[in-house]
Amino acid sequence: MPTLSGKADVLFEDDDLPYEEEIIRNPYSVKCWMRYIEHKQNAQKSVLNMIYERALKELPGSYKLWYNYLRERRKQVKGKCVTDPAYEEVNNCHERALVFMHKMPRIWIDYCQLMVSQCKITRSRRTFDRALRALPITQHPRIWPLYLRFARNLPLPETAIRVYRRYLKLSPENAEEYIDYLRSVGRLDEAAIRLAAVVNDENFVSKEGKSNYQLWHELCDLISQNPDKVTSLKVGAIIRGGLTRFTDQLGKLWCSLADYYIRSGHFEKARDVYEEAILTVVTVRDFTQVFDSFAQFEESMIAAKMETTSELGQDEEDDIDLELRLARFESLITRRPLLLNSVLLRQNPHNVHEWHKRVKLYEGQPRQIINTYTEAVQTIDPMKATGKPHTLWVSFARFYEDNEQLDDARTIFEKATKVNYKQVDDLAAVWCEYGEMELRHENYDQALRILRVRDYYTLPLMRATFTAKYEKLHPVINSMSASASVIPGHTICNAIQRGLFLKVIF
Repeated sequence: MPTLSGKADVLFEDDDLPYEEEIIRNPYSVKCWMRYIEHKQNAQKSVLNMIYERALKELPGSYKLWYNYLRERRKQVKGKCVTDPAYEEVNNCHERALVFMHKMPRIWIDYCQLMVSQCKITRSRRTFDRALRALPITQHPRIWPLYLRFARNLPLPETAIRVYRRYLKLSPENAEEYIDYLRSVGRLDEAAIRLAAVVNDENFVSKEGKSNYQLWHELCDLISQNPDKVTSLKVGAIIRGGLTRFTDQLGKLWCSLADYYIRSGHFEKARDVYEEAILTVVTVRDFTQVFDSFAQFEESMIAAKMETTSELGQDEEDDIDLELRLARFESLITRRPLLLNSVLLRQNPHNVHEWHKRVKLYEGQPRQIINTYTEAVQTIDPMKATGKPHTLWVSFARFYEDNEQLDDARTIFEKATKVNYKQVDDLAAVWCEYGEMELRHENYDQALRILRVRDYYTLPLMRATFTAKYEKLHPVINSMSASASVIPGHTICNAIQRGLFLKVIF
């Protein structure tokens, strides 16, 4: 077989002569070498490799030649065992190529993937590091995804953690990916620290489309459900900070804080948290979440105690403890209507209907009823009230009347007549009820005096005494004094006339 330049190690066939002559004429033409290589595609691998080597000897800076040569060498070892010596020859080819192609990211990517496929962990890691050092920073986003995928698949999480820490210095917006990895490998303490930093960063934009509240809720779940693993953060302070920050999601945050103490074994602190939550939430939704969680906690405590006593036996102290837990649970269920009423009143303290419901809940407890009425009339602003505020005064006075305390009832009515109501009918109704109370107890003179004092003495005196400023602040009282229907043909007038008639007859 003919040889070229008398060298027996470079063999060629008769069909190769035109290509060899063209290469001799143009040894630095990439097109000539590529045509020759394309012609020898079906030749033996050693022959094809030799042509590539000859071409690269003449054109060592040709990216096209190096890329195609390295791709061909990788195809040749595909399917072979990673311990085959052919792999090391391909690795050496890549190393020689990087002497000239160290600024080409595609060469680095292929080389790194080749090293990863050979399961050479240390060499792969060092190759990735060399690629990052050699390439400009604008090309790093092409290397990092491969590097991170390689690091995540390693059996040693510490390597991946160190790689991620370096990566986040370049791309801090990808912190969520690192947090997910930390949670998957059980590094919850560092995950909580990173998540807290993300939540506190006002400029952070989630790539997964999560809002700041969703990230905060993830943080609360993470630290509350793993109190034994998250030790670097002050859980109570973090969740309470969220209570002031996200006032529309108080129920979930309170439950997270209580869950943290429950998992930590601090059951009394958990109860304190639940009680504080119930007394501070202002929406029915939050109250329902907290109360249901509280009730479930008490049920689980009772079930755990019963299970323990059935396994270890029962003594007097266990009986007392179980009865205490049952009593605590029963008290919680009993208090639910009153607690819910308190939530509605915190939501709107001027709701007359809810104050009446609260009085009914205290039925049979005179002291609590008096305190409730007192608090109601002191809290409600007639100008902002929902409902008829005068009904509270009337019901308060009637409570004293039903308990045969007429002097106290009269005191309540006297105070009620001095309230600045929004509508003139409310004040008229108070005076009517006042007079009717006297009629029910056959105090006809007192009833008549009430009307006379109101119509012929109190209002004219107020008109003559108070200034225009007072008239502006108290339009209801002045409108009553100027109105001809202050006390219209109402039941009280008819009742007084009937009472006086009976008094004359007898």
